Amino acid sequence: MAFINFIAELLHDPRAAIASWIAAGPLVAYGFIFLIIFVETGVVFFPFLPGDSLLFASGFFAQGGGFNIFVLLGVAWAAAILGDQCNFMIGHFFGRKIIESGKVKAMTPERMAKSEAFLDKWGRLAIFLGRFFPFIRTFVPFIAGMGGMRWHHFVVFNILGGITWSTIFTLLGYFFGGIPAVQDHFELVIVGIILVSAIPAVAGAIKAKFGKKGAAEQDCTAE
Repeated sequence: MAFINFIAELLHDPRAAIASWIAAGPLVAYGFIFLIIFVETGVVFFPFLPGDSLLFASGFFAQGGGFNIFVLLGVAWAAAILGDQCNFMIGHFFGRKIIESGKVKAMTPERMAKSEAFLDKWGRLAIFLGRFFPFIRTFVPFIAGMGGMRWHHFVVFNILGGITWSTIFTLLGYFFGGIPAVQDHFELVIVGIILVSAIPAVAGAIKAKFGKKGAAEQDCTAE
C-alpha cells in the first residue's frame, strides 16, 4: 500500500516528490531515480511506473541545481540499460513459468500478443524502438529473453535504446522545464507526456480490435 501511495504522489505532483528526495540528500534523490527507472524497465511486474514523466521532471531539477545533469544522465543510462538486461534474463530463465502461473495481472494476453507482434515485426530493432512505448518497453525484453534471442544481439540495441530514450526525456525537461508556461502548467505537461506515450498502445489496441472484427465479418460473408 505504501508503494502505491508513493507512486500516486509521484504522478500527482512530481515536482514536490522529487524536491523531497533532493532535500533528503543527493544519494537518496539519485537512488530513487535509479530505482524507479530500473524497476519499470527491469521487472516485468511493474510496467505502469512513470518512466517518461519522471525523466522529464528530473531534467527540470537539473536545470534548477537540484541535480547535476551529467550525473543524472549517467544514473538514468545505467538504470535503463541494467533494467532491460535484468528483464531479458528473467524472461530467459523464468519466462514460461511466470506466464503459466497467471499471477502477473499486468501481463494480459492482449499486451503480450501486442508485444510479441511488435518484436516479430521489428526484430532486434524492437529492443530499441520499444523503449518509447509504455508497457511494450517492459514486455519486449522479457519476451526476447524467453524467445531465445542471442544476448550479444540484444545488448547492442539495449544500450542504444536505453541511452537514447533516457537522454531525450531528461534533456526535454532540462531545456524546456523552466519555461514559465510549462512551470505554470507542469502537472498538465506531465499528464500530456503520459497520454502521448500511451497513444501508440491505444491505437494498436483499437487497430487490433477492429482488425479482428473485420476478419470475423469477412469469414461470415465467405460462408
